[in-house]
Amino acid sequence: PSLRNACLFAIASALHSVEGNILSLATMKLSIALLSLTAGASAFTAPLQTSSPSTTSLQSTLEKPKQLTRFDRIKAKYKGPQITISPEVEEEVGFSYSAFDDAVAATDYSFNRNDVVKGTVVQYDKGGCIVDIGAKASAFLPLQEAALIQDGVSIESLIEIDEERNFEIISEEDENGQLMVSIRRIQYREAWDQVVAKQETDEAFDAECVSVNRGGAIFLVNGLRAFLPGSHLTGRLPDEDLIGQTLPLKFLEVNQEENKLVVSNRRAVVEAQMADLSRGDVIDGLVKALKPYGAFVEVGGMSGLLHISQISMDRIVDLEKVLQPGQKIKCMIIDHDKVNGRIALSTKTLEPEPGDMIRDPERVYDMADETARIYLEKQEAERKKREESAQNIVLGLGDALDDLGSSDKSSDNLDSLLS
Repeated sequence: PSLRNACLFAIASALHSVEGNILSLATMKLSIALLSLTAGASAFTAPLQTSSPSTTSLQSTLEKPKQLTRFDRIKAKYKGPQITISPEVEEEVGFSYSAFDDAVAATDYSFNRNDVVKGTVVQYDKGGCIVDIGAKASAFLPLQEAALIQDGVSIESLIEIDEERNFEIISEEDENGQLMVSIRRIQYREAWDQVVAKQETDEAFDAECVSVNRGGAIFLVNGLRAFLPGSHLTGRLPDEDLIGQTLPLKFLEVNQEENKLVVSNRRAVVEAQMADLSRGDVIDGLVKALKPYGAFVEVGGMSGLLHISQISMDRIVDLEKVLQPGQKIKCMIIDHDKVNGRIALSTKTLEPEPGDMIRDPERVYDMADETARIYLEKQEAERKKREESAQNIVLGLGDALDDLGSSDKSSDNLDSLLS
């Protein structure tokens, strides 16, 4: 301070002498240098000084205020009646608010993410509902986590007040101590367990189509989205008319790790139909398409092949003159593959006379049952004849071997006698 005062005194004296005398340039430079030195010294020595009470109070006012919890904000806005419990009442009850606060603070709730806990819905809130799970603060259930299947529904239609059920914790506590819970994730795991069980039993099930695309359709299976390829849809194409319809399905692929479900309608239909079909059955069919090698015929929701060699006993030059797409016919099952769902058909076996499918197909269909009966009886007679012929061959071979053995034995006896 003394150095600073000396500098200020020198400057004042110099300014005063300007009126009468000309201040030398050297004196002015010296005064300015001393003032600069004083300012630098004060700047370096300022942090070493003790803060005054006024400075401390200013810093405290500039500190960020403590953030209130949700409960504190509600409490501050509360305008209802204030109830004060007297010490006499607390002594009579044997418990006080301070003791209650201490008990709450000492309680260890130990809620962790992914834990499944019991809870009760206590009220609806904006975008979800409040759930009491026994924590310091009520948990929150968002609408998108309220159910696995949601189609523009409200939280009131998904869950009821006072409903008690399991909830999964999906978040850590926020600044208010509130947790976020989910029902959808529990239902998701349960749905996969059910799907895996169905795949193991390989049972057919019904599911509803919810959308279609260029490659096939999407079905809901226990709340999970499953893909149905267009090639595995029986008797129709995956168009907009399919949405909302329920079809029988079977699983083609189940992969929980990749969240992948692939189903087949054809497999479910074919296996159900195959259980009731056998070789020699006469069935109604609908011609779906013509190919150079024959016709594809829809039989009970399945596609069977009527090969051109099985249409008539006579040679067919132009298939389109015999069959047309959309034409109803009767045919016989001559072979089937239940594993792959393939059926081989024939109308040749239903012809009363060779070539009737070309000349008069209606006669073939009218007499189909009778012709099939005669054909099957003939086939059965031929089968028995073949079995008898095979049995006679085996018996004859056995007799020949016996004769050969006896001749060898007699020759041995003759050799022994001669010796």
